[in-house]
Amino acid sequence: MSTQGKSAVSTAEAPAAIGPYSQAIRVGDLLFTSGQIGLDPKSGQMVPGGVAEQTERVLKNLQAVLAAAGLDLTHVAKSTIYLKSMGDFATVNEVYGRFFASGGAVPPARSTVAVAGLPKDALVEIEAVARG
Repeated sequence: MSTQGKSAVSTAEAPAAIGPYSQAIRVGDLLFTSGQIGLDPKSGQMVPGGVAEQTERVLKNLQAVLAAAGLDLTHVAKSTIYLKSMGDFATVNEVYGRFFASGGAVPPARSTVAVAGLPKDALVEIEAVARG
């Protein structure tokens, strides 16, 4: 679907949108992803465990959306992390670092924000802007 130079990106390898939004939108050579939470795309349920397990699933979901657009994590220029608790920052940072610091790639710019709540009572949500 293309409207005014933007097109939706979608994949069954990441959770389906749970509202009136797209998994990602491509505008020119930029890709704007919607926030990903720790939903298993096959079951539609939150992954068991805590913030580390949710962060890993979030980043795998993000990788799947990027792959559907022909991109990968090295194309991410900016990410935003939403945390239910800033007490989880170190754990999320460690998991995030494993995904983004591999292979000598330049990690993206990033913001981290504490929020009062997230969909499905998630502990972490991550969105990204990629170029490619």
